[in-house]
Amino acid sequence: MGDATNISTEQGRQDVKAGRNWYVIHTYSGYEDAVKNALEQRIETMNMQDKIFEVVVPKETEVILRKGKPVQRKKCIFPGYVIVSMIVTDDSWYVVRNTPNVTGFVGSGNVPVPVTPEEFGVVKKRMGVNEPKYKADFSEGDIVKIVDGPFATHEGVVDEVYPDKGKLRVLVTMFERETPMELTFNQVQKK
Repeated sequence: MGDATNISTEQGRQDVKAGRNWYVIHTYSGYEDAVKNALEQRIETMNMQDKIFEVVVPKETEVILRKGKPVQRKKCIFPGYVIVSMIVTDDSWYVVRNTPNVTGFVGSGNVPVPVTPEEFGVVKKRMGVNEPKYKADFSEGDIVKIVDGPFATHEGVVDEVYPDKGKLRVLVTMFERETPMELTFNQVQKK
C-alpha cells in the first residue's frame, strides 16, 4: 500500500455496521470531474460496486453574460471537493485514497467523517435548484448605458442589483427627474 495509512480493522468493522454514508474527499481544485471519472473507472475495474456506490461533484447552474448574451454554465459549488457514497473498509478507503488527484478524506486524522443527512440534504437542494443563478459585475452606483429596449442609448446609475433574478434597477434622468427602470443584465453595459 505504499505510504498510505490503513484504517484499523476495528474501525472498518464499525463502519460496515454503520453502513452506507456520504463522505467528502479533497481534490486539487479544477480536477473534480477528472477525479469523479477516475474513481468511477477504479470502482468498475476493482469490483468495488458493493462498497462505493456513487460519486458526486456538487455543481449549480449560473448565467453569465458573453458578448451581451446570457449563457448558462455549470459551476462547482465546493471547488476542490467531491462527495462519495460508500461503506468505509480498508479496501474501499484504499481505492478512493489512491485515486489520482485525491489528497485525502475530510475528517480528523486518518478517519473519514461522514456527512450528516441534513448537510447532504442542503447540498442536494442547492444542486437541484432549477432556476439558474446570475453572475454579473454590477454594483450600486455604477454608471451604465442601456443597450436594448425603448431607452437604448440612455445612461443611468445602478440603484439596486437583483442577482437571483438577473435584473437591476437603474435610475435614468429624464426631463430633469430620476426615473427608476428595472432592466435585465443583458440590457445594460458598464461605462
